[in-house]
Amino acid sequence: MKIQQVQTYKEIKWQVTFLFLFSWLCHSVSGQLHYSIAEEMRRDSVIANIAKDLELDVKDLSPRRLRIVSRVAEKYFYVDLTTGNVYVKDRIDREYLCGAAATCTLTFDAMVENPLNVFPVIIEIQDINDNPPKFFPDKIHLEISESTSPGTHLVLQNADDPDTGINSIATYKLSSNQYFTLTQKTNNDKTTFPELLLEKPLDREAQTSHELILTASDGGNPVRTGTALIRIIVTDANDNLPVFTEVLYTVSISENTAVGSVVLCVNATDKDEGINAQITYSFGKTSESSLNKSMFSINPTTGEIKTEKQLNFEGTRNYELSVQAKDGGGFVTHSKVLIEITDENDNAPEISIASLSTPVPEDSAPGSVIALIEVHDQDSGKNGEVDCQILGTAPFQLVSSSSRYYRIITTGSLDREKVPWYNITILAVDRGFPQLSSNKCVTLDISDVNDNPPVFMESTYIAYLPENNLPGASIYRMHAFDIDTGSNAKITYSISETNTMSPYFSINIETGVLYAQQSFDYEQHKEFQMEIMAKDNGFSSMTSNTTLLIHIIDRNDNTPNILYPSTQTGGSSCFEMVPFASEQGSLVTKVVAVDADSGHNSWLSYHFIHTPEPLPFSIAQHTGEIRTSRVFQEKDVMKYKVVVMVKDNGDPSLSATVTMNFVVADHFQQVMPNKGNHFREEDTQSNLQIYLVIGVALISLLFVLTVVLVIISKCKESEPLPNIGPIGTHLYSQVDPGMLSKFNHGTLPLPYSYNVCVAMDSSEGDFTFIKADQNVPIDNLIDADDSGFGNENVKDTLSPSNTVQQAQPNADWRVSQAQRPGPSGAQPTEESGVWPNNQFETERLQAMILASANEAAEGSAIGGGTGTMGLSARYGPQFTLQHLPDYRQNIYIPGTTSTLTNAAGKGKSAAPSGGNKKKSGKKDKK
Repeated sequence: MKIQQVQTYKEIKWQVTFLFLFSWLCHSVSGQLHYSIAEEMRRDSVIANIAKDLELDVKDLSPRRLRIVSRVAEKYFYVDLTTGNVYVKDRIDREYLCGAAATCTLTFDAMVENPLNVFPVIIEIQDINDNPPKFFPDKIHLEISESTSPGTHLVLQNADDPDTGINSIATYKLSSNQYFTLTQKTNNDKTTFPELLLEKPLDREAQTSHELILTASDGGNPVRTGTALIRIIVTDANDNLPVFTEVLYTVSISENTAVGSVVLCVNATDKDEGINAQITYSFGKTSESSLNKSMFSINPTTGEIKTEKQLNFEGTRNYELSVQAKDGGGFVTHSKVLIEITDENDNAPEISIASLSTPVPEDSAPGSVIALIEVHDQDSGKNGEVDCQILGTAPFQLVSSSSRYYRIITTGSLDREKVPWYNITILAVDRGFPQLSSNKCVTLDISDVNDNPPVFMESTYIAYLPENNLPGASIYRMHAFDIDTGSNAKITYSISETNTMSPYFSINIETGVLYAQQSFDYEQHKEFQMEIMAKDNGFSSMTSNTTLLIHIIDRNDNTPNILYPSTQTGGSSCFEMVPFASEQGSLVTKVVAVDADSGHNSWLSYHFIHTPEPLPFSIAQHTGEIRTSRVFQEKDVMKYKVVVMVKDNGDPSLSATVTMNFVVADHFQQVMPNKGNHFREEDTQSNLQIYLVIGVALISLLFVLTVVLVIISKCKESEPLPNIGPIGTHLYSQVDPGMLSKFNHGTLPLPYSYNVCVAMDSSEGDFTFIKADQNVPIDNLIDADDSGFGNENVKDTLSPSNTVQQAQPNADWRVSQAQRPGPSGAQPTEESGVWPNNQFETERLQAMILASANEAAEGSAIGGGTGTMGLSARYGPQFTLQHLPDYRQNIYIPGTTSTLTNAAGKGKSAAPSGGNKKKSGKKDKK
């Protein structure tokens, strides 16, 4: 027995080796690979080198992700990516996979990526003789009448062998006996059935039963056998067997046949009568009988076969049933029923994603593969053929890769900023009737690339910064946006290198907040312009620029500066002489002030600080002109001391004050008596010491007055105009040329003033002369006739001996009323004046006020008559002021009741003709 087992094992081993070698020679080199292997191969057995057969480099197998794609085959095979060999993964049982089919194959797809490709592979499973024949049942009970004549055939149940070909049942053998021999009968379907042939009559009385051994042998190597015990009971005579109408029944039914439907009806007849003719139907026992009997049932009386469960073509396509008919006498006959299941279109296509690349860069070129789709339909024929398409208008297309695979490729350019993601709906429709379909939605994200620069909302930004700001304070925030995402949208800000703004401003590179590096002064810097650059963090980075204008806003940080009268007289108060005969509304003087601020902060208003007694003067709030408010009376006080406050329009308001003394008198000779009487009236109750002091002061004043009168009388003999010159020279203080240069925007040269003033000592009630603190450069004076100037100094100019004869008036200096700029010529005087409504007009007004103040100072200092604008003989009408504009209109000349104007008619009427004639006479003498 052991020797037989060893021999059997060697024969099996040789057969497996032969089939394995045969499989290496049977694969195809066409479009698909074909291998042939034996079943029951051991695990990890090598089938073939698929990399070599597919002409793939072993080094590329892992990067290209070579893998097996199949619902069934991947359970039994696997690929080693290091060698490219295909190995057996699990035990392969051909009979379990394919049953009694002539051929048995397992198919799978070998898939690689980069580039994507699919290779169909078919592996044929060769049968080996691994199953012995078996009888179902292995104990056969037969009843035979003793009257059965010799030569009667008793058909037996054939043995079942799952193997195919030569490995299936080849022969039957019966144990030796004297009554029966074994024969074989072949049906139309090539099926062989063993039969017992009765060789001689039976005698129930001699032997009531017979036991025989039936042996079935297959044709494999080694040979496998199966046995069954046949027990024959000898009965009384029943000499006819049942006969089926058909030896083989075949029928086709749809897989959608309802449960309980009649498939077919078998029929058998028996020529006997009575109980021996009563036939009972049943299913015979086979290897698949348990499965078949669960799917179908047979009526034992009528022979109707019905369905018991729902059929499924995709599960089992054919059923083979063994039906037997047994009469009442115990005779049995057999028939076979073949049931074919026809396919119906009852399965919708199945869509699965074999490979998907997401997210997809938005700069992907058209034709890029983004996914591999597998479509499978369990139906067959037309019912299993599937057509696929993409629904909608997405820029994608399905391209067939094989019968079951489709590639999704791009058909156009992608833009994440317009469409950040796509829902691709794939529709699969089979070709059956009725058509079945299914769809699958694939979400595809689009990844961002840096294809959009940062964008500013405006091409130019304007920011406003009040002056005197704190250094380091944030003043503005720049903002740009980038429609990209991630690092591509992260923006950094910087000031363009072409700008020289680093000492003044800095910017936060992340937030775009602009900081002031220092405090700004509106009077020094009014505006800054810079280029701001926004740069994203993408690769490669993109930039954009915008312009930022920063306007410095003026604050009220400068107090008004009083130009006239000067506040720099060493503590002495300047005075103005007012003619006693001045009419109501006569112009006394004009307070001139400027403010370095701009806009509303530079709008000035003039006010008298409250005095305990009413004053006979009024001041214009907007122009600063001081006029008489009533006619003077003899009983009025001749000296008035007022404080003028100049206040700007800022918030908070800043102000400056100046003290002015007004003396009401027609001549200097009238000042002393009035003063003396005034002091005597006030000091009548003083002690003697005070009277002595006053007496000494009066004597000194009389002495000074006498000297002055002598000088005046001498000057009148030769030329009357210079007589008042020495006094008028010290009447008004000097205007700082540096200050005036800030407001000189016209074409005239800088004006000039003398820093000389006549003041009265408040303690002694005496007049004092305050001399100028600097020499007067003669180059700053303008005269139409410069023949008498040379390189004279100030003393020579003011002395009577160096006085130049006055020339004839030049009518070219007159300017029409329409050409007069400034508030005096362009708007009403007094309280009806209107403030300018913008910064430009305000600055222009300041410049005109400065020019007016200086010309007024020149006219007073030189001390000319009313007809010569207050100028001396040397600066008479030949001083034409040919440069425009002319700011001399409505300028008050101290000591007179006239107001300087450039109107032709007024000028002639105000100027006495004698002065000009004297000047002309002196010139003739020369």
